[in-house]
Amino acid sequence: MNKTRGILIGRMQPVHNGHMQVIKKILEEVDEIIIGIGSAQLSHEPKDPFTAGERIVMISQALADEGIDSSKYYIIPMQDINFNAIWASHVKMLTPPFSIVYSGNSLVKQLFSEEGFEVRQPPLYDRLHLSGTEVRRRIIEDENWQELVPKATADVIKEINGVERIRNLSIKEISDI
Repeated sequence: MNKTRGILIGRMQPVHNGHMQVIKKILEEVDEIIIGIGSAQLSHEPKDPFTAGERIVMISQALADEGIDSSKYYIIPMQDINFNAIWASHVKMLTPPFSIVYSGNSLVKQLFSEEGFEVRQPPLYDRLHLSGTEVRRRIIEDENWQELVPKATADVIKEINGVERIRNLSIKEISDI
């Protein structure tokens, strides 16, 4: 029997409850999901504070906590290549074969549909409150960010002193002002 495999690519800075909702919903439509950790080369920047490795621990632990069978997903770090015409080929080279691309990004949709892939809009969730931007903003402002993320994400952030990292990264250097 051929397995249906879908792919979802996101920066996941950090992994939040919206990501988990989307992944669980996609797993109702496909046999296996490839979770691409986008912009894997970035870390220690205000918009991209976590390393690819830290994000992999967040997502794999959160999926385990949800009881999702690890044979149902692959987590693959993907560096940006900033070369749109060959990006879909780059992704194909890094991953197991897939037939369905889940993306809300219009460029990603365009690039993969030009390559003949079926492209689906990921299921919607509370985008207003559940976004990496909002999680990072709440961390900086000392508001309740934990309610927006799986326990695994909060645990990793605590383990790596992520709150301090994000706050330090948010402080503009005097020379930058």
